[in-house]
Amino acid sequence: MSSSPFDLNGHRAIVTGGTQGVGAAIAHSLARAGSDVLIVGLKDDDAAQHAVALCRSEGVNSGLITQDLSLPADQYMDSLMERIDEAMPGIDLLINNAGTYIDPPFLEMTQECFQKTMSLNVCAGFFLTQAFSRTWIANGVSGRVLFTGSINGLLSEPDHTAYDTSKGAVAAMVRSLCVALAPHKIRVNSMAPGLVRTPLTDILNQNKELDDWMKLHTPSGEVPDAEVCGGTAVFLLSDAASHIHGQTIYVDGGMSAWQQPDPPQGWSSK
Repeated sequence: MSSSPFDLNGHRAIVTGGTQGVGAAIAHSLARAGSDVLIVGLKDDDAAQHAVALCRSEGVNSGLITQDLSLPADQYMDSLMERIDEAMPGIDLLINNAGTYIDPPFLEMTQECFQKTMSLNVCAGFFLTQAFSRTWIANGVSGRVLFTGSINGLLSEPDHTAYDTSKGAVAAMVRSLCVALAPHKIRVNSMAPGLVRTPLTDILNQNKELDDWMKLHTPSGEVPDAEVCGGTAVFLLSDAASHIHGQTIYVDGGMSAWQQPDPPQGWSSK
């Protein structure tokens, strides 16, 4: 047995939204730490197969299940849990990463858009955690749950009203689930990225002015790749974090600690 508290050998993880971006980075990092990894994605495409292949390249078992998690949970949860058990029984690490940003401006927000955001960003993780917890408690498993939150659960943007609401709910949910599940030896925490480079933020690679602006608003001066999220995920799911419950760890280069940057020399509001 390894003496490293960060070693995840012998564990089996499920990562929702694990086919690209932050989810894929988490899945690969867990595989490098020794955990088997089952990825849940919206579709089986090249990105999904690449994410699975990366995990397998680390010498662990990995697979893919497709499911639209934006649907009402009672429409798919029972069948999804059956498919998960068939594909990779014995999962003890749950990573609720699936999420979306599809907001129009607030005055144009529709019930459909708001509900889809909440269903995927909040409800899917809530009810997956419930389903796994029931199994873990019945079998005496000390499961570990990690949510992907966001700096938007703490800091707001004018055209992110539904998204910000959902990520604020995730932060509150992590605290509530901690209180409900810690007595059962189940740990629940959240890893909340700031701005990182993913397919959903590719505009940064196309717009240098915007990229420079976001770096200015980050004390570290960096907008890194999503891989920076992987190590925090491994830590929070590992034995090294055995007494960490109900916390949100911001992986944001210090952005959430800074009220606002000083304007650069020569800056003008014109």
